[in-house]
Amino acid sequence: MFEGIQRGLSDALKKLRGRGRITEANIRESMQEVRRALIDADVNFTVADEFVKRVTQRSVGQEVLRQIDPSEQIFKIVYDELVNLMGPVDPSFHFAKDRPTIIMLCGLQGQGKTTTAGKLALTLREKGRKPLLVAADLQRPAAIDQLKVLGEQINVPVYSEFPGSPVEVCRNAIAHAKKTLLDTVILDTAGRLHIDEMPMDELKQIDRIARPDQVYLICDAMTGQDAVNSAKAFNDALELNGVILTKMDGDARGGAALSIKEVTKVPIKFIGVGEKLDRLEEFRPEGMASRILGQGDIMSIIGKVQRVHADISEEERQAQQAKLEKGDFTIDDFRKQFEQMKKMGPIKDVLGAMPGMDGLIPDGEDPESSVRRIQGIVDSMTKEERRNPDVIDINRRRRIAAGSGTEPHEIKQFLATFDHMRTMMREMAKMSMWDRMKMLTGLNKMGAFQPGGAKMLKPKGNTGHRKSAKERAEERKKKKKKKR
Repeated sequence: MFEGIQRGLSDALKKLRGRGRITEANIRESMQEVRRALIDADVNFTVADEFVKRVTQRSVGQEVLRQIDPSEQIFKIVYDELVNLMGPVDPSFHFAKDRPTIIMLCGLQGQGKTTTAGKLALTLREKGRKPLLVAADLQRPAAIDQLKVLGEQINVPVYSEFPGSPVEVCRNAIAHAKKTLLDTVILDTAGRLHIDEMPMDELKQIDRIARPDQVYLICDAMTGQDAVNSAKAFNDALELNGVILTKMDGDARGGAALSIKEVTKVPIKFIGVGEKLDRLEEFRPEGMASRILGQGDIMSIIGKVQRVHADISEEERQAQQAKLEKGDFTIDDFRKQFEQMKKMGPIKDVLGAMPGMDGLIPDGEDPESSVRRIQGIVDSMTKEERRNPDVIDINRRRRIAAGSGTEPHEIKQFLATFDHMRTMMREMAKMSMWDRMKMLTGLNKMGAFQPGGAKMLKPKGNTGHRKSAKERAEERKKKKKKKR
């Protein structure tokens, strides 16, 4: 997520680091690169210009503190302005007291509207609400079947009528909700491929008849400027309460997230970060700004850890804690940790939310396949080897490598990684949750997943040349000279 804009902003701000004094000239030079990074990320042209203007004005007038690197002060200004650009946001729901709360979803076809309806219903059900999904998209009959399937998966009732009028379907659904004591109605309305083809009169009529408490626009984050244009058109017609950005786990350049609030004055309320129905998150401008600047989002990780822990029984959690405190951490336990990490979402997103950890995955490397390779190594071991990895010698490494489709040196790297992880887990077992998260933020500097670093996730390639003893000796001499 946002790799392009991360690199662009990082490169621009790096040029300010280490300078004893920052002048107006080099600030403006760096801000031009910031502007270029924003435009490349498909941020609205006017928004990018205004953003750079505000950062420049604050930076030029900034009193440089002696104790702080000037570039760090400007970094903080960029962060603050990114937060202001996307916020403030109130992601909480405001429920009616004496009648069902009505939420209307609208958007173009193919933006993920029906799936988001299911995600929203699951989110509300977990908050103790009794939602009703309403199939008001009669333009696409498959949408009705899709909503019914989603409803069955999350155990939420679906109201539908076909054929019929979308307006009548919504009216009848609200009456049905009152009769059956369902307290939240989610209207999944029809969409079209292009904004010019949208049945805005029909949506206005549903808005007038149903009188929704909240109207959310569903936008695909990967569409960039088109998402901003759609938001403006829908807001002019319906007066939106918020936007839900979908497919944020894909190759989203960030333009929509950074532009929508500024252009339309409509806040982003939620983001979809995966296809599964539990992959809907509240939008946090602070966390998003932090991730855009390559600093991760610790609060989102804490939330994901808490959700995963909620699925583990107290008895099992206490058993894990006891094993860790005794130092009895096996390779089977190591594998379980990976399984729990996978429950937190796509591996790359999880690591990306930890400051510095996204660098462990080389460009172009599929983190999911890397984790599968590690699991393949574990599955190729015997029970004894998983319980006591110290018995694994060179012959056993060769057998495990053959069974997992890897190389013996990768098995050696894995065992060293496990040993490092075991030591770390013993230390973490005695820490509070906050201390654990602080430790995780320093994993990259500590040499996490070492020895081998990123090699652990990336197979060793063939360099085409094996250095001779003479060449290696010369390299050692050069290193010694550099140290002097």
